[in-house]
Amino acid sequence: MKKFAFLAVALGALAMTSCKSKEDMYRKMYEEAKSQETAVAQTQVVVPVETPQEVVVPVETETVAQTTTTTTTATTTVTPVDLSGTRTIQGGVTVVSGDELKEFSVVVGSFQTQANAEGLKMLLQSKGYSARVIKTNETINGQTGWFRVIAASFSDKASAAQLRDQMIGDYPGAWLLYNK
Repeated sequence: MKKFAFLAVALGALAMTSCKSKEDMYRKMYEEAKSQETAVAQTQVVVPVETPQEVVVPVETETVAQTTTTTTTATTTVTPVDLSGTRTIQGGVTVVSGDELKEFSVVVGSFQTQANAEGLKMLLQSKGYSARVIKTNETINGQTGWFRVIAASFSDKASAAQLRDQMIGDYPGAWLLYNK
């Protein structure tokens, strides 16, 4: 009877210590990922936004009957895209579930497992967001293939930035993804 009780206590202690090491491992991986995201955010390249420029394009027309040539000038305004405060993902992205991405997206979660990403996506959808999950081929801390949760995707940066600013209270690491 004493052997049985000793064996039960030993197994219980072993079970308790094995859970602790997994928790420490996950915490360490989470902290490494957060520190790398912070480092990436701090080393972002800021692209200066230029003022719109006018481009003059000569257009030649020819009248067959009179054989005279006239030249007219067309003016086109080119406005560069403001990419400050956004990130791109090297190697591209693949939509795993949800609608296609637009140019600017609000990223609120990054996971190694698709099940965790899908769980956050469903939570966001229950709150009325058009959430989706994408998969990347980027390598962070030796881990390749991340699942990113997008709360919503927009054609313009201002709308995406506004949603990101609203979500930062619940998702402090929220950031803007620029998808070319």
